[in-house]
Amino acid sequence: MKTVEYLLDELDIDLENLAKRAGMELNRTQAIADGRWTPSPQEREKLARALGMAVADISWGHTMNPRNVRYGRVGLKEDFGQAMGDK
Repeated sequence: MKTVEYLLDELDIDLENLAKRAGMELNRTQAIADGRWTPSPQEREKLARALGMAVADISWGHTMNPRNVRYGRVGLKEDFGQAMGDK
């Protein structure tokens, strides 16, 4: 199975065109293509139809690590104070 992002490249379709063909908002379509949003069953149908594929042939899960999206710091809490000059 291929992701929406991969299919956009493979099929040479730009994101704006896909959103328009699917009848969806560009922001939501971008989030799905980026792997930041898992689409509803209705959104999956719309996108699959716009891509000319079956829903079952597309990977719909998150592809981004949520920890990397939510947190700007990596390490132990006590290490942050030392990095900032606190003791």
